[in-house]
Amino acid sequence: MWCYRGGSISAEPRINDRIRVPEVRLVGPSGEQVGIVPLAKALELAQEYDLDLVEVAATARPPVCKLMDYGKFKYESAMKAREARKNQAHTVIKEMKLRPKIDPHDYDTKKGHVVRFLKQGDKVKITIMFRGREQSRPELGFRLLQRLASDVEDLGFIESNPKQDGRNMIMVLGPHKKKTEAMAEAREAQAARKAERQGPAGEGSADEVAEAPAEAEAEAEAPAETTSDA
Repeated sequence: MWCYRGGSISAEPRINDRIRVPEVRLVGPSGEQVGIVPLAKALELAQEYDLDLVEVAATARPPVCKLMDYGKFKYESAMKAREARKNQAHTVIKEMKLRPKIDPHDYDTKKGHVVRFLKQGDKVKITIMFRGREQSRPELGFRLLQRLASDVEDLGFIESNPKQDGRNMIMVLGPHKKKTEAMAEAREAQAARKAERQGPAGEGSADEVAEAPAEAEAEAEAPAETTSDA
């Protein structure tokens, strides 16, 4: 009986002398199909090209191997994965809880939060919480959810229709914009605000520099004033 006694199984492909098969289906450096050749011949070609023999399809029969610069390949793959993670944006599900008989001021506050979440490209789970006798009036929660969805329809849509879940009624709103689009717009808005703050200060400094000579000339031509404490 075979037993695994720990350690990690490497996800790295086998290269060069680690490949243990009699023959391989060889792919050249530019992707050209060389054909099925003995392993010794494939290793010889790798040495001639000053490249590595890399097993790219181990389960094929025979295994597929390619001639490449494995170090360069690993570096480029790592850079691509890093860039993909950098640009990756995960949609977050926010939650907002309301009561069926919420007062207008609280409703406006809650709606403002929902608007902000949708603008950020996040989904919003709206939960209406029923208490006591309110449970016998589910239509109050349904109408409130429909009202909220209508108020923010320019930013989001009903992804999951209102449904009863015990004492609660739940609806999910999805944003019209993707998370990546929302992030890009937020960065642009931030840059615009920064430029707007810096612009007037820079212009003011330029005006002051331009007006300085004129003020100096005016002071030189004006008669000296005399002050008295009497």
